[in-house]
Amino acid sequence: MTTQEMHLCVIPGDGIGQEVIPAAVAVLQAVMPQVQLTFAEAGWETFQRTGNALPEATLAAARRAGVVLFGAVASPSHPVPGYRSPIVALRREMDVFANLRPSRRWPLHDVRQDIDLLIVRENTECLYVGRERLEGDMAIAERIISRRGSERVARVAFALAAQRKRHLTIVHKANILRVSDGLWRETCLAVAHEFPHVQTDEGLVDSVAYHLVRQPGRYDVLLTPNLYGDILSDLAAALAGGLGMAPSLSLGEGCAIAEPVHGAAPDIAGQGIANPLGAILSVALLLRHVWQRGDLADTIERAVEHVLARGWFTPDIASPAQKTVGTREMEQAVIAALGA
Repeated sequence: MTTQEMHLCVIPGDGIGQEVIPAAVAVLQAVMPQVQLTFAEAGWETFQRTGNALPEATLAAARRAGVVLFGAVASPSHPVPGYRSPIVALRREMDVFANLRPSRRWPLHDVRQDIDLLIVRENTECLYVGRERLEGDMAIAERIISRRGSERVARVAFALAAQRKRHLTIVHKANILRVSDGLWRETCLAVAHEFPHVQTDEGLVDSVAYHLVRQPGRYDVLLTPNLYGDILSDLAAALAGGLGMAPSLSLGEGCAIAEPVHGAAPDIAGQGIANPLGAILSVALLLRHVWQRGDLADTIERAVEHVLARGWFTPDIASPAQKTVGTREMEQAVIAALGA
């Protein structure tokens, strides 16, 4: 890959996004100094200032780069005329249809030792299409599951499963939602025939949630519709150190958005104590799956493990008796450990 192809649009967003994204960028530049950066704005603060949460200039910059590192969004809890979540809008505009959420054990005090899995979540359909309406005293939401949408994310998931332990579980609730989840199940099982070397099974979403808590080691790759994946991936993150440790990557045709899973956390924003590891590990996903630099992704992940093993913790991942460090200190510790 040439230097010209290594473009990244950086959108810190709101709250602690403006603290953890610079840390992730610093780590990325330490391992890949040739990356070309463009900075853009989006989020609730941008909306309050400009009246647009995702300015056209930001969208244009994201499209030009094709690869985005996004921080966090502080969306209001009440309807605000003209406001739409910028990250949801950006995902739709870039059509990043496959969301990757890995969860693995880290040297932390409350992490399950038998967790090492990847949730691949359809990212553009299901209830998140936002088709809601009121009819009298009833609120109605439409759920969209298409054959095309199911096929394309299934192929991504099976291809990734083939690179891991060759085991994939299709998650659904087709025993109740026979039409929508029935189409999802049928389509994913059809794609499974294209990957005969991958062991494929299926599970009802409530049963999968139960077994994920009881025995996460039974799963390797979980393939889910949008809503189920959103819920199960947060559950898995709780078993692997919490949301501060949780990275994600959304893939489309020739484009990608990397982002830590956590929100804007206004209660700690500006205090310099936010955990940057979710953002740093999101950069590692970008290196592995977009820029095809698995060696550099491994370097970053080893550095994170080394730092944690040496007892460097931000407040969200520390036990009551452990000493904590801030965002900047964690960033510098990871950079120092890149050669370890």
